[in-house]
Amino acid sequence: MLHAYRQHVAERAALGIPPLPLSAQQTAELIELLKAPPAGDEAFLDELITHRVPAGVDDAAKVKASYLAAVAHGSETCALIGRAKATELLGTMLGGYNIHPLIDLLDDASVGAVAAEGLKKTLLMFDQFHDVKDKADAGNAFAKAVLQSWADAEWFTSRPAVPDSLTVTIFKVSGETNTDDLSPAPDAWSRPDIPLHALAMLKNPRPGITPEEEGKRGPVQFIESLRARGNLVAYVGDVVGTGSSRKSATNSVLWFTGEDIPFVPNKRFGGVCIGSKIAPIFYNTMEDAGALPIELDVSQMNMGDVVELRPYDGKALKNGAVIAEFKVKSEVLFDEVRAGGRIPLIVGRGLTAKAREALGLPPSTLFRLPQNPADTHKGFSLAQKMVGRACGLPEGLGVRPGTYCEPRMTSVGSQDTTGPMTRDELKDLACLGFSADLVICTMSCPSSSARAAASRCAPATA
Repeated sequence: MLHAYRQHVAERAALGIPPLPLSAQQTAELIELLKAPPAGDEAFLDELITHRVPAGVDDAAKVKASYLAAVAHGSETCALIGRAKATELLGTMLGGYNIHPLIDLLDDASVGAVAAEGLKKTLLMFDQFHDVKDKADAGNAFAKAVLQSWADAEWFTSRPAVPDSLTVTIFKVSGETNTDDLSPAPDAWSRPDIPLHALAMLKNPRPGITPEEEGKRGPVQFIESLRARGNLVAYVGDVVGTGSSRKSATNSVLWFTGEDIPFVPNKRFGGVCIGSKIAPIFYNTMEDAGALPIELDVSQMNMGDVVELRPYDGKALKNGAVIAEFKVKSEVLFDEVRAGGRIPLIVGRGLTAKAREALGLPPSTLFRLPQNPADTHKGFSLAQKMVGRACGLPEGLGVRPGTYCEPRMTSVGSQDTTGPMTRDELKDLACLGFSADLVICTMSCPSSSARAAASRCAPATA
C-alpha cells in the first residue's frame, strides 16, 4: 500500500499538485499498518491518518472515525496513537461519524476533557446538540463546558478576525472572466479532484494571460511565482464569475488564492477576489467558501502590483496612494470570512443561540447583524410571499430583495444540466445535516450508494 501510494505521490508531484485523499480501502489498509508500523515509517503513517483522510461523511471518514473511536475507548490499542491522541483526531473531523464517539467520551474521565475540546469547535451537531445538553443537565462537567463554549461562541472568537489592513499581490485578468474560463466544460470530469481541475483554469490564451500548455494547462507556475512573494494573491478582473458551474470555478480560484483547511485534504478556503463587477451567484459562492469578494474600480490595478486593502475603511492603496474606494455589500461579510464561510456562520450562530437558550442567557451580541432594506410600502410578489411564508411571516407578507433571511426548507430540488447529481453532492447535503421531507432530483437515479447518501439527507422520502 505504501509503495503504491508513494508512486501516486510522485506522479501528482510531477503535475505540481498533492496526492488524492485516501479512499476507504486505503484508510483500512493504513489502519492495519498503524497496528504494526514498519520501522522508519512511523511519522509518515501519522501524517496520513491525521491529514490525508477526508472529513465529514465520506466513506473513508467512517473507517477513520470507527478506528479512532475504538482506540479512544481503549478497546483497540495502537503503537502510534494513544487514547488522548485518538480523541483529539476525532475532534478534527468536522461532523458526521465522529460526533457520537466524542459525545460518549465525555463520560470518560481520562479523555473527556480532550473530547470536550473537539466538540467546542464542532458546528455540525444538529439533533445531537440535545445529547450534549442532556449530559450537561445530568451534571457532566465536560458537557457543561462544551455547552458554555458554544454559548460564548468560542468556535468564532478563536478564529482571526478580518485584519484592518491586508496586503495582496494582484493577478489580473482583463475583460470578462466567465466561470467556463475558471472551470472549463471539457474538463468537467476532473471537477471532484480540485487540484487537478484547477490546472485547467485559464488554459486558453487571452490578453495578458499565457497558459503553460495551450488548451490543457493554465499559467500555474506564474501564479505560484506571485504566491512566492509572500502575500496573498488576489484574483482581479473587470467582470468576474458570469456563467454556470460556479462552485467548481470558485474551487479553482481558491486553489491558487486561498488557504488550506486544517485536517481536510485538497480543499481550501478564504482568498480575495476583486472585480469592477462580480456576478451575484459567484459572489455568493465566494462567501460560502470564506473568501473576501470586493467590488471596486480595478482600472488602476495591474498584473503583479502590490496593493493594500483596508476592508473596514473601504479603500485600496498602491504605493501609499488611494486608487479606489468601495463598500462591502453587507458588514456580515466580515463575520462570514472569520467563520470560514457563510454556511459555517449560519450554522454556528444557530448553535450559539440554542446553547444560550438552554443556559437561560440572552441572545449573543458578538455577531454583526444584517441591515434590511427600507420598507417601500408596496405590495409583494408571489415569490416574495413564498419566501415570507418559509420565514414564518404572517400570511400576505413577503421578503423584499436585499433582506437577510433564513427560510425553513422542507424540500430540495436539483436540476443538474451537466449530469446526474453525484454521490459527493448528496453527501454534502447530509454533511450539512439537511433533513428535508422530500428530495426531488430531475435526473436519472444514480448508484445505490448515492441513493443511500440521499436517504441520510431525507429520511422520509429519498
